[in-house]
Formats: sequence, C-alpha cells, structure tokens
Amino acid sequence: MSALPTLITRGFTVTSTLHPDLARVTARIRKRSSGSRQEYLARLDQARQETPVRHGLSCTNLAHGCAAFDVQDKLVLREAIQPNIGIVSSYNDLLSAHQPLERFPKLIKEAAREVGAVAQFAGGVPAMCDGITQGQPGMELSLFSRDVIAMSTAVALSHNMFDAVLALGVCDKIVPGLLIGALSFGHLPAIFVPAGPMTSGLPNDEKAKVRQLYAEGKVSRDALVEAESRSYHGPGTCTFYGTANSNQMLMEVMGLHLPGASFVHPNTPLRDALTAAAARRAVRITALGDEYTPVGHVVDERAIANAVVGLLATGGSTNHTIHLVAIARAAGIQLTWDDFSELSACVPLLARIYPNGRSDVNRSCTKTS
Repeated sequence: MSALPTLITRGFTVTSTLHPDLARVTARIRKRSSGSRQEYLARLDQARQETPVRHGLSCTNLAHGCAAFDVQDKLVLREAIQPNIGIVSSYNDLLSAHQPLERFPKLIKEAAREVGAVAQFAGGVPAMCDGITQGQPGMELSLFSRDVIAMSTAVALSHNMFDAVLALGVCDKIVPGLLIGALSFGHLPAIFVPAGPMTSGLPNDEKAKVRQLYAEGKVSRDALVEAESRSYHGPGTCTFYGTANSNQMLMEVMGLHLPGASFVHPNTPLRDALTAAAARRAVRITALGDEYTPVGHVVDERAIANAVVGLLATGGSTNHTIHLVAIARAAGIQLTWDDFSELSACVPLLARIYPNGRSDVNRSCTKTS
C-alpha cells in the first residue's frame, strides 16, 4: 500500500492509505491529462480576481445588474466589498425532484444576508425526466439536454456579477450539466444543493406484483396507475438508486455537497438548515476570504478517481460512464472507460439498493440491507 498524502478536506485533516490500483489509475489520469489540465488551470488563474469581479464592470453594467434589488442589497452590490452568490436552479413543478427547489432561493438569500453577503437568482436551466419521457419522442432530447443545461449555466454566470455559485439540481442529466457549466467558470467556488429523496411509498415488491398482474390481464389500468402513484407519491427524488440518486452520492463524494446533504427529505427542518448552511459556506470560500476554494481545483484527478470508486462501490448508475467522462473533460481531465474497467476489478460492491437490491435509498441510508 502506498501512502496517501495528507489531505485538507473542508477543515478536516485526513491521512489514509491508497490502494495500489487506485494510485496507479489516478497517476495515469494525471499524466494523461497533464497538458489539458494545465491549460484549464491557467484559465482559472487568469479569471480569478481578489476583489469582486463586478468591481470591474462599467457603471452602466453594474446598474443593470442590481436595478431590481432592494435598497440594502443594492448597496452591498454597489460597494463591491461583500460576496454575491449566484443561484442557478433547475426548478420546475412538473418534476417531483425539482419542485422543492422553489423555496430554496428565499432561504439562500436570507442566509447570505445573515453573514453580510447577498445572493441573486442568476438563471434557470431546463430539467426533463426520463421517467416521464421514457417511450415517448421527448426521450430523444434527454442526453442532448445535458449540454443545453451546461450552456444555460454558463450563460447565467456570464454576467460577471458573482463570487460563488449555488447549483440547485437533482436528476439525471441536470446535475452533470450544471457541473460542466460551473466548471467553465471554475475560478468560482460552487456548492451543489440537492432537494433530497421523497419518502418511501408502495414497497417495490408490491409494485412489481401489480405490474405483473396487469401484464397478465388480471388487474385494470386504473389499478396499475394507482400502484404507480402510491410509489411515486410526493416531492423529492424517486427512491430507487438510479442516475438521480447516483448524482447526489457523487456530488458528496467529490466534495461538492455539504457532508450528509444528499439523502435528507425535502421540506424538513434539516433540509432547510442544510440549504441555508450551503449559502453561508459559499460566502466563506470565495476569493474574498481566507478559505478560497474554486470548483475547478476541487474537481481534480483525485476527485474524479474518487467519483469512479464511489460509483462502483455503491452500484450506481451506468449512465455515469458517460457523464463522468464529460465532467472530467470540462475540468481538463481525460478519463477513459479503461479507467472504469481497471477500478471495477478492485473496488468491492458495498451496497445493494433497488434495483440491485430490495431496499430503496431511504432504508439504505439508515440501515445496511
């Protein structure tokens, strides 16, 4: 076993050992990516400013950027001393996973004000659901939507009004798109803010039984719809371990969530507290403070390798064999399927969550299945 250098992660000192295969793959990724990564980091260094970037805007630019703010927030923006947090959200009330995000901007703005900063809703991104479009023509747009989301995120951040980013999103293509877009402004700190999973509904075994009976012609379509509705029944992410919940696990593994934020239910005191804490943390890690933590430096070769390990260890969505490659490339890192393959040979499966097991994410977060 080779020694892993001491890491400083969100204020904690962590010393550990690294599996030789993981060390080898990580070193290979770093070597392969040397040129593109250095070019990426050079762009970040050029974009970084010690004072708020809006300080360099013309008077007309700045006036446009804060015209709709209330008097006190406008004063903070115009003085260009305290941080301004840009909120990019995938809110819509069609998708259960994204509906809770409606409340988040208000919570974030209030939390930012408490520590002397401000927050602005920078822009929204589209969010579609494979669970709704599966088998429909709209499904053909699904993967393409990731790149639209990435571009929409970059458009939102292009106004040069922000010192950090809070990215609000959950589901399949949305989180990868948000991260790819945020990495295009990788000199800014970015924290991802999830909504959490819905509470458990009709158990998977019972739902599968109704589906089987319907396929045999023994129950009506109304009975099938009722069973599905009892399963997908409220706000939050679908409770099986698909791409949406894999996204949340990966954001936490990569250090882009607050620790423990991934699987807390929507509209609960803890979820609201975590959302407010994300805003306060974003203020502290801007270039204006002593803990500057740009997202382009957080997402390095180690974080990408950790993400692959986390995906393999939890039996996460195979869609991330596409998404992680694209996320890595956005940070100047060249990840390949050979890296996945080599790590899969040494990383044990530590969890069995539906559809790989009987338990959903709620049970699996509290009890080993």
